[in-house]
Amino acid sequence: MTVSAPRTALAAASAVGAVGVGAVVWGTCIERFLFTVRRHDLAVLPAGSPSLTVLHLSDAHMAPWQHRKQAWIARLAEHVQPDLVINTGDNLGHEDGLRGIRTAFAPLRGVPGLFVHGSNDVIGPSGRNPLRYFQGPSQRNDRGVDLDTAAMDAFFTDELGWNDLDNTAATMTVAGLRVDAFGVDDAHRDWDELDALPAAIAQMRRRPLLRPAATAALTLGVTHAPYRRVLDRFVDLGADVLLAGHTHGGQVRIPFSPSALVANCDIPLDQARGMSTWTHDGRTVPLNVSAGLGHSIYAPVRFGCRPEASVLTLRAVN
Repeated sequence: MTVSAPRTALAAASAVGAVGVGAVVWGTCIERFLFTVRRHDLAVLPAGSPSLTVLHLSDAHMAPWQHRKQAWIARLAEHVQPDLVINTGDNLGHEDGLRGIRTAFAPLRGVPGLFVHGSNDVIGPSGRNPLRYFQGPSQRNDRGVDLDTAAMDAFFTDELGWNDLDNTAATMTVAGLRVDAFGVDDAHRDWDELDALPAAIAQMRRRPLLRPAATAALTLGVTHAPYRRVLDRFVDLGADVLLAGHTHGGQVRIPFSPSALVANCDIPLDQARGMSTWTHDGRTVPLNVSAGLGHSIYAPVRFGCRPEASVLTLRAVN
């Protein structure tokens, strides 16, 4: 029996529609809650150094009702037992998001930490057409509500004991090793002040508590948005490891594809998630771009890109 062309076309359209509906249901109702830990090993410490466990958190975009995400993050302190926490911004996703951040991050109190801002730590999200995200880096959005950035910073610095790296530098002792770090505010908003870093680094290294002959076992470059100009300057300034967020790993990816569809900045698409290397002026260093833990409350979907925290085990070189 011959099947007519209209019936064949209708069957094909129905199949495509079913797949589309299934993908939407998976991305909005299932995968965005499948939190995972992405682990990496790096030999970057001086010979004879003890290993360091670094927990890299990014892009929580927290809303107060996101209790599953809060509970999962809170358990990381016990499961990972980090020596150092790196937070690459966009923690807030709602004007009351700090309540959820307090619940999620409270178990990390007392663990040395570093953080920088993303724009969503300053201005809350607003509704927009999510398809515009695929047209290139998003435009500046000043329509959202002003967030209580000062309260968030006070929680991080005064209660958790972390250091703010927005356009500045800091040094600390982690598991007996001196760790230097510098960072910038959100480069996606042009809030980065790269020219301020050399003076900040020089001032950090003149601190009286540092012995003149002491050198850092590790130097970190921390940014929210991994723009090329930022990564290049970080390499020039001597960073041993670069850490960033912002991209959400593309948020919607073709399954098993090595590249994101979009990155929302100018980083190569195959480096929009996970560990890679960044080379500038003959020097190559590891780069970790976290796909992040959340999403805008106006685009509640993850497809082919599970929400994640990164755990970096830093070891001594052989």
